[in-house]
Amino acid sequence: MGLDPVAVREDFPIFQRVIDGHRLVYLDSAATSHKPNVVLEAEADFYRMHNANAHRAIYTLGEEATELFEGARATLALFLGAPSPATIVSTRGTTESINLVAHGWGRKFLKPGDQVLLTEMEHHSNIVPWQLAAAATGAELRYIPLTDDGHLDLTDIEQLLTERTKVLAVTGMSNVLGSMPPLRLLIDAAHAVGAVVLVDGAQLVPHHAVDVAALDCDFLTFSGHKMLGPTASGGLYGKDELLASMDPFLGGGEMIMEVTREGSTYKEPPFRFEAGTMNIAQQIGLAAAVRYLEAIGMDAIREHEVALTRYAIEGLQEMGARIIGPTDTAARGGEVSFSYRDIHPHDLATSLSEDGIAVRAGHHCAQLVMRRFDVPATTRASLYLYNTTDDVDALLDGLEKAGAFFGD
Repeated sequence: MGLDPVAVREDFPIFQRVIDGHRLVYLDSAATSHKPNVVLEAEADFYRMHNANAHRAIYTLGEEATELFEGARATLALFLGAPSPATIVSTRGTTESINLVAHGWGRKFLKPGDQVLLTEMEHHSNIVPWQLAAAATGAELRYIPLTDDGHLDLTDIEQLLTERTKVLAVTGMSNVLGSMPPLRLLIDAAHAVGAVVLVDGAQLVPHHAVDVAALDCDFLTFSGHKMLGPTASGGLYGKDELLASMDPFLGGGEMIMEVTREGSTYKEPPFRFEAGTMNIAQQIGLAAAVRYLEAIGMDAIREHEVALTRYAIEGLQEMGARIIGPTDTAARGGEVSFSYRDIHPHDLATSLSEDGIAVRAGHHCAQLVMRRFDVPATTRASLYLYNTTDDVDALLDGLEKAGAFFGD
């Protein structure tokens, strides 16, 4: 039985909103997703009934907080196919996770002459931390280019991925193009030359079943707020031996074994990377989001999004919109970026907002993509499990209205 988005929407109180007399048509889940009642209730219940600091007390509330926080870690490990909860580090999301790896692994092991291989489709969060690490270590950055239809151009991959490559950092799904790189092929090729691989899973994990053991990636990041969880939730998966070799990213309470005047010793991972009071309530909410996604089924979510993305792309093309990225829905996600006539994306988004339609306009923190396709910005409609064909139809109607208003 397939996913019923109309029934799913009943679980999300925000869809009761009426904006300027219009129902909410939310097409910006790539930026952040909405939260079902079970997530809101899980987070609120922690504060109402169990609020205490985790790992710090033997009284009842403290033990409950610890059990709930560590239970969330175990839930995330199972969801991602991780071999152990100890391979999951709690963070505020993908940006913090990538910075953690670039600092704790990159600054420790990179040296002059080493190379970090990125791609032109990366979000700034998977570029800037590596630029900082390269500047600190003397390593250099290289980039896998893009094809005209928005996929990675792997023609020269053997020249790009060499024995000098120490890290390959690649998105699992582009937040602009929707493209899904061939991760296992890239991971195997990187491992063949001795490089470690970080997968930016911010867009992939919410929409597609992920098994880190089957992928054999070394690191994978994820953001809870993009997968129905709270903001400031998320994490990092890392292989045991890599996490054990890394320096702490932040220093503070709870991540230490002993502090003396001369120095400190640190706990084993993941606790080595969890300094201070953690995002306890948020991770508990994220675990509730994971259980919600699992109850629906990631395969059902993917099937729904493929059909809806195909419907959206076909409708946009019929109206004369230019799709920035691949149009083959089997090899892409539901992040649909486009330009429409000569209307600036910001003007288009403003016009759509007047009818309650929420889309993103801008460079989407992916300026390398914008330069590659010679556009200053795009309009982006991103789809998720609660979107319907009626939402897409509203978008298309809004574009027609905007076209008439701007007169071209």
